[in-house]
Amino acid sequence: MSSFPFFADVAMAPRDPILGLNDAFQADTHSHKINLSIGVYCDDNGKVPVLSCVRQAIAALMENPSPRTYLPQDGMPAYKQAVQELLLGKDHEVIAAKRGATIQSLGGTGGLKIGADFLRWFSPNAKVWVSAPTWDNHKAIFGDAGLSVVNYPYYDNVTGGYDINAMLGALKTAQKGDVIVLHACCHNPTGVDPSNEDWVRIVDLIERQNLVPFLDIAYQGFGFGLAEDSFAVRQFAARKMPVFIASSFSKSFSLYGERVGALTVLTGSSDDAARVQSQIKRIIRANYSNPPTFGAAIVAKVLTDPALRALWEKELGDMRGRIQKMRVALHRRLSQLNPSTNYDYIVNQKGMFSYSGLTAAQVKKIRETQSIYVVESGRICVAGLNDKNVETFADAMVAVQKAGA
Repeated sequence: MSSFPFFADVAMAPRDPILGLNDAFQADTHSHKINLSIGVYCDDNGKVPVLSCVRQAIAALMENPSPRTYLPQDGMPAYKQAVQELLLGKDHEVIAAKRGATIQSLGGTGGLKIGADFLRWFSPNAKVWVSAPTWDNHKAIFGDAGLSVVNYPYYDNVTGGYDINAMLGALKTAQKGDVIVLHACCHNPTGVDPSNEDWVRIVDLIERQNLVPFLDIAYQGFGFGLAEDSFAVRQFAARKMPVFIASSFSKSFSLYGERVGALTVLTGSSDDAARVQSQIKRIIRANYSNPPTFGAAIVAKVLTDPALRALWEKELGDMRGRIQKMRVALHRRLSQLNPSTNYDYIVNQKGMFSYSGLTAAQVKKIRETQSIYVVESGRICVAGLNDKNVETFADAMVAVQKAGA
């Protein structure tokens, strides 16, 4: 009972569907519990790693520490330059022409939020189209910014792939200026990405319809590689249309708590970019004034130091390889236990996530009986699997599927 009438009508908010599960996992006392809910990369010992390149960058920064003064509202210049080069390639025309506005943000989520606030101010009547399904926070971010959010078809439950024709058919009905949110690689939650050929079809349609792409690229390097995973970004950049890109280093640098991300807006000219950047800085000032220093300094140090950059790319490749190894191991065990079911989608999907095929009832069953935590949709974080628990999960998955739970 509230002792202040002012707060009496404030309802308790529902738990976040993913972070709430993580809280429940932490409270679980089962000795062999497994957490496949939260999107965090863990090594084969189930631990979040500290990358060697990050350790070395921190050591170098501490040898000559700089004062922790306020950064500019839009962030650290060296960091912003490194972000553009990673997304587009070092010698890209956008960078040379200075027609990209990049803003250091509070993680990829912050980049999405800043972009959503800008769109609400600049184009309030635009609809925002998101894939069905998408990361749940997409709907919350754009919806809470005051924009109308609608779905376009994407995942195919029958094949475990995506339905490109249904997707394009829906987007043909979008109106000029509508915003299309796309996962540039390693789709969250399904792990299903368009082929390069289909990306070209998507870009063609969006350009033809005068739509505005908003690319979310939180997992660059976890699909095929850094350049390969930015294929969609570079296709859009080549068309000289307005493009919004939210990027993140949380996963690729294992810097989750540092909240290191960016928003990059591709415009038609350096003058356009300057005006867009000025308005986004105004939005930042009204939210948090300016971003933090340390995480961006680490990322900038690694990306601009050739030796550290090479080490990071190797470590990122090792993480990508371990995830793929877990996909193969899971697929092998599932196929052994249940040969009548085709589990090829497990190895065809890319990145940290997979739509396992588990139903909400089956997810509940394995959580209650075996302390295995999976998002209700059946999405699993493949990076939470390791040599010690992959067969346990596969056994539990097949058992509930065979039981028809």
